Formats: sequence, C-alpha cells, structure tokens
Amino acid sequence: MHDVLQREREIFDLGLTWRHRFSELGPAFYTPLSPMAVRDPYWVARSQSMARELGLEEDWWRSQAALEAFSGSRPLAGSMPLATVYSGHQFGVWAGQLGDGRAILLGEVEAPDGRSIELQFKGSGLTPYSRMGDGRAVLRSSIREFLCSEAMHALGIPTTRALCVTGSDQPVRRETIETAAVVTRTAPSFIRFGHFEHFSHGKHPDELRVLTDYVIDRFYPECRHAANPAAALLAAVTSRTASLLADWQAIGFCHGVMNTDNMSILGLTIDYGPFQFMDGFDPNHICNHSDTSGRYAYKRQPQVAYWNLFALGQALLPLIGEPEDAMAALEPYKALFPAELDQRMAAKLGFAQASEGTRSLVGEILALMATERTDYSIFWRRWARHVAGEPADVVRELFLDHGAIDRCLLQFRELATYEGRHPYDGSLALASSPSIVLRNHLAEQAIALANQKDFSMVQQLLQVLGKPFEEHAEYATWAGFPPDWASSIQISCSS
Repeated sequence: MHDVLQREREIFDLGLTWRHRFSELGPAFYTPLSPMAVRDPYWVARSQSMARELGLEEDWWRSQAALEAFSGSRPLAGSMPLATVYSGHQFGVWAGQLGDGRAILLGEVEAPDGRSIELQFKGSGLTPYSRMGDGRAVLRSSIREFLCSEAMHALGIPTTRALCVTGSDQPVRRETIETAAVVTRTAPSFIRFGHFEHFSHGKHPDELRVLTDYVIDRFYPECRHAANPAAALLAAVTSRTASLLADWQAIGFCHGVMNTDNMSILGLTIDYGPFQFMDGFDPNHICNHSDTSGRYAYKRQPQVAYWNLFALGQALLPLIGEPEDAMAALEPYKALFPAELDQRMAAKLGFAQASEGTRSLVGEILALMATERTDYSIFWRRWARHVAGEPADVVRELFLDHGAIDRCLLQFRELATYEGRHPYDGSLALASSPSIVLRNHLAEQAIALANQKDFSMVQQLLQVLGKPFEEHAEYATWAGFPPDWASSIQISCSS
C-alpha cells in the first residue's frame, strides 16, 4: 500500500509548458480536485497526430509512468486539475446545476505553434457535480468519442479532439456491467453555453461578466471594441454555430444530445454521446434511443441550435441590456445557416457557387433519397466519382426509380452547361464527400474486439478515418454498405 501511495505522489513530466487562465477566474467557477485512478490501466489507443500538435515525442506514451498519468493515478507535472460548474437545458427543460460530472480540466498546454490547448480527462472519477453518477466513462463510449472526434477533425469539421484512451477492467454499471476507460480530450476551450446559463440563472452578474470578458478577450477579441461587446459575442457565436450546423447537415451527422450544456461557445462539436453518421437517408432519423420525442432528429438539429442560441442570448441579457439587441444578434442565423448549407451542398454536387439551380437539384436528390432510403455517404461519394468522370451507372444503380435519378442527372448536366455559368469540378466534389465515415457498425466491431483486448481495429480505423477523402483499397468493405444488423444498433445516453 505504501508503494501505491508513494507512486501516486510522484509526478510525470512530459516537458509541457502549462498555463491556468480558467482557474484565475475564481473559486465560483470550479472545484479543484485530483483524478481518481482506475485499477490496472492499459493503453487502448493514441492519436499521434494530436500528440505532434502538442509537441510530444513519438514515444511519449511508452513508459509505465505515462500510462499511469493518463489514467489518473499519477499527476502530470504542471497540471492543476479542476472540475468546472455549469448549468443547462436538457431536452428543452431547465435542469439547473450540472457541471463536469466525470471530467477534469488539467489546464492549458502551449503548443509549438503558439496555440493554447486545454487538456481534459473524461471518466476520471467523482466530482462535486457528478450528481447521481459515478464519474466514470466506459470503454464503449470512450472509443466512440476518441475515433469520432479525430475523424471529424480530419473531415474539417470544428471539434474537440482526443489524445488517447486508457482502459481498465474495473467494472462500471450502466445498462449492463461494462469496463472503465479515461479519454484525454483537447480543445482551445471546453466552455459551453451552460457556463453562462449557470451564472445568469443563479443571479450572479459579477461572475457572468467575468466569464464573458474572459471569453471575449481570449477567443473573440474583435468583440471588445464593439458598442455592445456582449451582443457582439452572441452574434459571433451565432455565426460559428450556423457554420457548424451546416457542416453537420451536409455530412449527414446526427449529434443526439444537443442540450445547451453540450453546445460549445467556440462552435465546436463537443460531447460525443449518442451520435451517428446516417446510413439510409431519413430526415426524421433519431440516433439516440433515449430521445423518445425526436427532439434531436437530424432535420431538427438546425432549429434546436437556434433554440440553444436563444437560451444563450437570455443568459447574456443582463450584459446585453435590451432584448431587441439580443434578438438582433441572433437574427443572422436564419440567413447564415441556409446559405452555409447551400454552399456545402453545391460543393458536393461539384459547383463552386450555390445558386437557385443547385438548391433545386439538391432538393430533388434528397427527396428521392428519402423515398428510397438511399445510403447518404455512399450516394454522395458515387456522385462525386461521376462528376470526376466515372459513368453515371455508379449513381443510377443505387436507385430503384431510374427515371427519377435520370431526371436529376439531366438537371445536373443542364445546370453545368447553362450559359456556361456553372462549370463543375470533380475534385471539389470528391473533396466534399468522404469515402469513409465512422458508421455505427464499424465502431461496434472495433469495440467488440477491444473488449477482448484487441485494439488493432481501433488503431486501423483511426488511420483510415484520418484520411477520409482518399480511397482505401485495403479497407474497401469499411466504405461499403452497412450490414443488415447495423439497423438494430441502439445508442443511448448511458455512457
């Protein structure tokens, strides 16, 4: 026992340069505490891409000390672990105080390029904000978050990222007994809409101002000189959120739990609980089987994002002043989101600019896809291959109604030649529709192997998903149609 306690007091030094600006906000914003170690940890996966961004050596992980540090049993030199407090609306209902129930912020690391990157453990044990939870994450959800956050980064979609996952045979009870894991997540900041809601709803105007000033000065300095900095911040977050939602919709990504405490103030994809890249296209698709009302269905995501922004506007109202100013900051979303989505969908068609013609064609295609439940990712990749020169049959064979898809192909050709104003670009189409995404069945297969201590598929998926717009002949089946059993996979909030 003495050896264990002694080891826990020893620190592990990666040679990182740390800062702790969030902790300078004051004790109202967090609780300092140390991670709780998991039993007999082992490595599950590591992202060398993320490690390089942090300035780590290729073999940074090879020591036992590193394994212990990234599973919570040995302090990282320079870190100052803490859990932050926030509140939020969950499934549209005010939930009151929430907070980092199983996450611990270690601090900011100065990257070689000068950026500050926060490191956070997820699944590192109880915090004062765990409520009825145990503070742990399970291997299943940790692998999903690790792979998806790195995959989203490779797709060019703003997201938190992940450095590594460690596992343990320590049991964790969810819907069944599972095993524990710790994900090391990274982001410029993990601040959420819910942080602002916490201090606004709790009638703490001084702390609300401190938090707002912190976010403006660090991440939105252009807002400082506006006539109404808080309104300018709301407008800037609105713009980033509109762009993020356009990314999600264009790639066919469903988040699953778009609560206000899961919305990043920086417009990042955050908190990968239930999520899914759609298989057969269904605008009403619900990826979270806990979402019995369908609040976070695919087609509702843009509207929910605006609802969440409205909640953020309400939280900032004590600083903004007039409700009219808050509404004016939110109003651009109604034009920004559709314009951003139009541009992304035009690119998927192969056109550099969106137009009435591209909007009409996309509408026709999506309606046909919804009728036949055409595979979303495969259709758009095949469409891109056709635009790049392959015969139209690669698209036509996806449909039963050949007449309907032929009309879409004809509409495309007419659009492409109409007065020469809409030249198309095969390379643009290929760069807008990935050959592979992290489908649920791929994650399930990797998790099944990981449960047997075989992490090979996790690492292989990480490599392939890191180059999503390339063809990977060795893993062609991963880019193919999902198996029949994939439709029975159920992902819930239990993670």
